[in-house]
Amino acid sequence: MKKSTIYTTGATLIALVIINIIGNLVFKRFDLTADHRYTLSETSKKIVERIETPLYVDVFLEGSFPGEFKKLQTETQQLLEEFKAQNPNIVFQFINPLEEESTRDKTIQQFYERGMIPINITVNDKGKQTEELVFPWAVVTYGTKSTKIPLLKNMMGVSTAQKVESSVQHLEYAFANGFTTVTQMRKKKIAVIKGNGELHELQIGDFLRNVKENYFIGPFTLDSVASNPNATLKELQKYDLAIIAKPTEAFTDSEKEVLDQFMVNGGKSLWVLDPVTIEMDSLMQSGEGLAIPRDLNLDDLMFKYGVRFKSDLVQDVLACPITLATGQQGSTTQYNQYPWLFAPAVYSDSNHPIVTNLDMIKFDFCSPIEILQNDIKKTILLHSSNYSKALGTPLPVNLNSVADRPEPKDFPKGFGTIPLAVLLEGNFHSVYENRILPFKDDTFKAVGKPGKMIVISDGDVVKNQLDKDFQPLELGYDKWTGKMYANKEFLLNCVNYLLDDTGLINIRTKEVHLALLDSNKVKENYTQSQIITVAIPLFILGLFGWIFSVLRKRQYAR
Repeated sequence: MKKSTIYTTGATLIALVIINIIGNLVFKRFDLTADHRYTLSETSKKIVERIETPLYVDVFLEGSFPGEFKKLQTETQQLLEEFKAQNPNIVFQFINPLEEESTRDKTIQQFYERGMIPINITVNDKGKQTEELVFPWAVVTYGTKSTKIPLLKNMMGVSTAQKVESSVQHLEYAFANGFTTVTQMRKKKIAVIKGNGELHELQIGDFLRNVKENYFIGPFTLDSVASNPNATLKELQKYDLAIIAKPTEAFTDSEKEVLDQFMVNGGKSLWVLDPVTIEMDSLMQSGEGLAIPRDLNLDDLMFKYGVRFKSDLVQDVLACPITLATGQQGSTTQYNQYPWLFAPAVYSDSNHPIVTNLDMIKFDFCSPIEILQNDIKKTILLHSSNYSKALGTPLPVNLNSVADRPEPKDFPKGFGTIPLAVLLEGNFHSVYENRILPFKDDTFKAVGKPGKMIVISDGDVVKNQLDKDFQPLELGYDKWTGKMYANKEFLLNCVNYLLDDTGLINIRTKEVHLALLDSNKVKENYTQSQIITVAIPLFILGLFGWIFSVLRKRQYAR
């Protein structure tokens, strides 16, 4: 063997040893994707760094999937690898829950009982179609606490590929939020205001059940304001957020002062109000009703903060359907679905982290919110479509109107969108600034700390339906049409934004663009695709091997 060959081989071995030593001492991962989808946000890194003992992630996305779900599986695995690289205490595994045929039915039932609903997909393989159940869920366990994480977003009217892309954008937030839920102690407290005809606990049961995973929740009645308003205010100020869910009775001036001073002193609030009185349940029974303004005695309070709830009803051509009985066929009642113009199907076009990447949100008998000029920053989170209008009240409403087709001239494009949910941020001025106070308060402040509040002009946006046993169904699920809306995700985002001091909500703005194959084009050009993806690479590899062999023979033949 030539000396030059010995030197080259020795130098190569030494270089490899040095590279391995450096590799063991210095760890670095490079994200070369255009959208940096594998680069964790600083918020995610801080959450992961706090994990001190093993945290287990069971991902049930394993089995025979079409390309789109295979992509979701791959993206989930790569993201979890990034989390594990940040903290080796994160341990994950992918499980096929239906691998054992003998326990298949029992396993499916267990998933249903935990609320992890599978989806039925059609797998196409060279023209052969088979039905498969997929469980796009993960369960995170830390010590004695565990939580479920949905991996696939439930979106209506979009392709599977679009669902997967939207879901991949949501993955980091979903896992970071799940890790937070099981690793952090609940600290902040939420007061659910009672005493003015608000929704019953069962009617907001699913919303409260999800919120209490991260926060303490307690009912807070304002009845004691009449006898001891100062003590009531002092107790309310121990909470971080007040939720007012569809009150039906007017607030007294003293109750308003308590809520006002809670806000002025930095408290957060979520107002879900119905400025108009009409209920879908009673309308379904009688077929007609009269929509009239509801006086909650909050106009001056909201006006001071910079918004006005108008006592009108919004009609929108982009509407959610309702199911109505249309006749009998034998002994069976026939049902059909019709678009209901008083139930706007609301999509957000805002980049705000509360509403970005959200699916359709269902409103029901909502009213316009007018934006007023003051020093408070206002962000319109949700609004009606361009094909909408506001109708004044009193207004007769009849279910027979579903048969009337909306006239284009009544909903001209560009007529104007109508705000339905608004975020307000800033230093709120008290409604009782330069006014006589309803009750004496030695700690009264006219202008206080920076605060946040969200106002929504539909009380039913937070209301879940009940099953046959009068238990709460999932918020956003309409049992009459079988459709799932994004009401729960929107409201949970609202709560997280109002209370979030870790920046977790900002992860939702991350954008990911996946390059997915067009399954129809692949099917049409199956042979050509095989040649391009399999045959050509093998041919190129063989060609390089042949060239290398020829060159090697020539070199050593001399």
